[in-house]
Amino acid sequence: MAVFINSRADEVNALLKGDIDHHNAPAMREAIDEAVELKRPKVLNIDFSEVTFMDSSGIGLVMGRYRTVNALGGELVIKNLSPQSYKVMRLAGVEKIARLEKIPQEEGKTI
Repeated sequence: MAVFINSRADEVNALLKGDIDHHNAPAMREAIDEAVELKRPKVLNIDFSEVTFMDSSGIGLVMGRYRTVNALGGELVIKNLSPQSYKVMRLAGVEKIARLEKIPQEEGKTI
């Protein structure tokens, strides 16, 4: 599990790597919240492109980060979701509070 955070202007970008489960989600939440509190961004991007496994802790991580960034007047964007993760996020209603973006499809490939 790892979180790589960078920021620029009014954005904080968090790249999640590895598994998101009840063992490592707390450290991910803490790292992202610290960056959001420090930078106070207009947009928080959470990139799932390198997530290898996600249980319900992933939904909790997203919901909590929404509350954090929303309290500051910001927007949450969930990027590079696998087709399965995208489906899970939609079923959980996350699309009502955040913009969801799937992994871009390669030309001629269906996901």
